[in-house]
Amino acid sequence: MVNGIIMYLKLFYFCTMAIEKEAQQLSSVCEEKVFRDVFDEHSQTIRNFIFYKCGDMQQAEDITQDAFVKLWEHCKKVVFGKAKSFVMKIAQNIFFNQAKHEKIVLSYAKQAKTQMFGYSPEFIMEEKEFMEKLTRCIGALPVRQREVFLLSRKDKKTYKEIAEIVGVSQKAVEHRMHLALLELRKKIGIKI
Repeated sequence: MVNGIIMYLKLFYFCTMAIEKEAQQLSSVCEEKVFRDVFDEHSQTIRNFIFYKCGDMQQAEDITQDAFVKLWEHCKKVVFGKAKSFVMKIAQNIFFNQAKHEKIVLSYAKQAKTQMFGYSPEFIMEEKEFMEKLTRCIGALPVRQREVFLLSRKDKKTYKEIAEIVGVSQKAVEHRMHLALLELRKKIGIKI
């Protein structure tokens, strides 16, 4: 009889524990105690997982904190039983996004460095002076020639499109462009 009671108590204990475990797994993570339990139980594991990926403990801790913040923000959608996988996935996505961002930043920094050091300071200064001179010369062109020149070279319009915009024949546009180019060659001294 005593063995029967002991077995009954053990069975009752295991059933109660199973029911509590199931209730806990179905409970919302929005309850502070449940959230704290999830954090205490899984934060170190997730931090270590991210640390093994990035090799920086501070970054791993930051990512882990960010992942738990996301869990809190979406706590109504996540039950206790799925909290670990949710936080793990969020942490992993944050890490991948940061790595992708760093890769892009390094790529642009490398490009900028190449562009910055690709030309001599003299060349950069000469180019700037040339562009200033070209702008002054274009500004000094007669209005009709300047209009046609800028529509063609800056706005990439065809002679036909320019003729429609300006309201003259295509031949007149060609003639004005010819005169503008002659004038600029004479003032600048190179072919444009």
